[in-house]
Amino acid sequence: MNKREFIKNSAIGALGVMLAPSWLRAFPTGKRLRTAHIGVGNMGMEDLKAIASHPRVDVVALCDVDALNLSTAHKLHPGARVFFDYRAMLGELGDEIDAVIVSTPDHTHAPASMLAMQLNKPVYCQKPLSHYVSESRAMNKMAAEKGLVTQMGIQVHSFYDYKLATLLIQSGIIGKVHTVHAWSPKNHGYDGPPPEGEDPIPAQLHWNLWAGTSTKRPYKEGVYHPGAWRKLMDYGCGTLGDMGVHIFDTPYNALKLDVPRTITNQCRPTNGFGFPEHNTVTYEFPGTEYTTKSLKWIWYDGPGAPAKHEDLMLPGMDAEAGSKKTVAAADSTGKVSLDPMVAGEHELPDQGAMFVGNRGRLLLPHFMQLPRKIVRGKYVDISDEIEKVSKAHGLGVPIRNYDTEGPKHYHQFVDACLGNGECSAPFAYASRLTETILLGTIAGRFPGETLHWDAEAAKFKEEKANQYLSGEYREF
Repeated sequence: MNKREFIKNSAIGALGVMLAPSWLRAFPTGKRLRTAHIGVGNMGMEDLKAIASHPRVDVVALCDVDALNLSTAHKLHPGARVFFDYRAMLGELGDEIDAVIVSTPDHTHAPASMLAMQLNKPVYCQKPLSHYVSESRAMNKMAAEKGLVTQMGIQVHSFYDYKLATLLIQSGIIGKVHTVHAWSPKNHGYDGPPPEGEDPIPAQLHWNLWAGTSTKRPYKEGVYHPGAWRKLMDYGCGTLGDMGVHIFDTPYNALKLDVPRTITNQCRPTNGFGFPEHNTVTYEFPGTEYTTKSLKWIWYDGPGAPAKHEDLMLPGMDAEAGSKKTVAAADSTGKVSLDPMVAGEHELPDQGAMFVGNRGRLLLPHFMQLPRKIVRGKYVDISDEIEKVSKAHGLGVPIRNYDTEGPKHYHQFVDACLGNGECSAPFAYASRLTETILLGTIAGRFPGETLHWDAEAAKFKEEKANQYLSGEYREF
């Protein structure tokens, strides 16, 4: 069943719920935001806590396919209604909900978000925005047509260091950028065969609802729920869809990129079940005001990433050590040192990005470390530039505590829903970033081949790749 049929035949459509676009009317002064949460385990629990920490939020509904997750969340919000099926929740509560938070596995992001937006509900959706390119575009289109407040869950987008790096790049600190390298050694891939047999479904898990619109496979303990789904093509988006979204975000935003023209993924041959455990994805983007005529972007993931490259050599780095990495030390409060020697002055951060311009390089560690400028093999003091852009844009001083920084992105969404300000990662932005990520995962099905993307037509020149831009929705 396609997406249009899914929406038409959903529980909401069957119930005949028709809501006036009341959301488009301004909230009265003092109005509180009533939120409904789809997915409250793991990251969903973190999302729930962060949204609920806003002083003008009332959590009115909780939904999860796992009764243990639901019970834990309900203890925090005993007054909230509880549901196993998001379709039933949205259809039954209607006008009792003001905004919806979607924190499910990737394959349910779009189905749940689209149903919420059909009811004129603002949506905060975890990253990546969708499982398919077609879904990202449909989500952006619906949000725009209905004028809804939306936000994708990339919390670091609202952190000091990433906003600072964006402003530094746009100020021309390293000139026009011609190359970006980005990396994560995390492994959300699986190179083995599909599991054999099946295990008893845990009593607390609604397995059919977990699979949702995607393929329903025999349940295997530890393979799908609660966490390994990221590795699998039916449900996740690999390391690119997890850490890639976070690490891509700042360079993508700073350089004002659109979607790429070509994509090449060097990885093992596809097995049709799990994403490759190692990927090196090369994108070529059209130029912008902050880049040269075109931009080359190289993403590395998997154990040992990134590969050695002269652009990634740091001052004092042993050429033989190449891409040796360290993670900045944090004290018991979660504060990370700004001293470059403590943070690994001569070694690449465990995860991060390197901007390469015609007047130097800018290293942006992930996360909670200041960017560093390198010119002709030496670090350059940029404290004056940092102070200048910080003052000009009211950034204040960096805070090295995730507990206080983390909620900012969520509170920005709540405030926007209440008519105070705008979101910095709305679906208009998130859909393009997600599309870029997903094109890289599709290229992984054709290792070593360069795919050519026609953004206007929303299809590849290589017809064989177009089948992976969307998927059939299973009835469940």
